[in-house]
Amino acid sequence: MRSAVILGLFLLCTSLVRADVYTWIDAEGNRVFSDGAHPPHATRVQITPRTTSMSQPAPAPMAPKPAPLESQTPRYKVLRILFPEPDSHVQDNNAGNLIVTASSEPKLYSGHLYRLQLDGAVYGDASVSPVFNVENLTRGTHQLAVEIVDARGRIIERTPTQPVHVQRMTLDQKRRTKPCQKGDWGVRLECPLKDKPKEEKPSLLPSWLPSLLPSIGSDPEPAPYSADYAPK
Repeated sequence: MRSAVILGLFLLCTSLVRADVYTWIDAEGNRVFSDGAHPPHATRVQITPRTTSMSQPAPAPMAPKPAPLESQTPRYKVLRILFPEPDSHVQDNNAGNLIVTASSEPKLYSGHLYRLQLDGAVYGDASVSPVFNVENLTRGTHQLAVEIVDARGRIIERTPTQPVHVQRMTLDQKRRTKPCQKGDWGVRLECPLKDKPKEEKPSLLPSWLPSLLPSIGSDPEPAPYSADYAPK
């Protein structure tokens, strides 16, 4: 009996490969399964194939990756600083003022802005104008670069960093060129209050009195010698 059951299970397991399986009762009263020779009174067993794999949830659709900035944004063929020229010396009016002018090809696209970098930091606000007014630069060398950015501040294009040398008079030179007056102390940079000369306090005496002071309390001068007054 056990062998017949085992055989039946085996035939069921192999039913995915072989479609025809028959069953009958043998002379001993046992149920027999076979996919081969069978007696005429055997009955065909209808078996539906089944899969045993466990169902898995379908993976969530992945969000499309945003296209790189390069493929979304129109590019510029040229972006350069027209003035000042690289490594140039600038001497304006000794106030350290400088005008930086840039140019791009093609012209600025809609939604893009020009921005100035001075000594590695953003100078002023970005704008549609490629002209920047820089004021009160200190004497010495500074680094300039111009960028094109989008509305979110992302850099689209950038010029190479170039040096510019600002020439300004020293405070001592300015003071010698234009001496400090009474109203300049604490106002002009080259005229600090610490260098202001001390003012002489006005005298409480009348202006004519000092001229008389030497004669007061002094011995009278002797009269000039005369023979008429000589003792006899």
